[in-house]
Amino acid sequence: MNQPVFGIVGWKNSGKTTLTVALVETLTKRGFRIATLKHAHHDFDIDHEGTDSFRHRRAGAGEIAIVSGRRWAMIHELTDEKEPTMEEMLSRLSPCDLVLIEGFKRAGHPKLECRRRASGDKAFLAASDPAIVAVAADHETEGGALPVFDLDGVDAIADFIVNHTGIARSGGRVRTH
Repeated sequence: MNQPVFGIVGWKNSGKTTLTVALVETLTKRGFRIATLKHAHHDFDIDHEGTDSFRHRRAGAGEIAIVSGRRWAMIHELTDEKEPTMEEMLSRLSPCDLVLIEGFKRAGHPKLECRRRASGDKAFLAASDPAIVAVAADHETEGGALPVFDLDGVDAIADFIVNHTGIARSGGRVRTH
């Protein structure tokens, strides 16, 4: 991994995406360049019927690049290939100050576990994963020796991530809070 990474994990409906989005907003406002990597356990599509690129893909193109003056995207059909690993996907990202990883809960990078009462009574991931270094919850919960944050306490969680990853000391740009 070329740049620091930090993960947001938890069971379905535990608040992972909401927290990841809030962290991206908070950290970019502080001057950090943030990238994200999201793992999906379901089929997803970023291209939709009726677009030219969808038609290219449906016709059999294995890779489709879409480019405009504002952004670009690459769609790669896996067909018979296996799903790329987290490390393979990280190697494809442009340099940044931090990659926030949503999902990949079984990988060994440092992670924060989200716990939400509405997600149901699920086993605590931190109990069996030493890479989980903090917990964020919307209810009273035990973290053991781990720091526990309010799930809505985005500034405190962002401070923890900055300190844990050391990104405030990296780069060469002045960081503002």
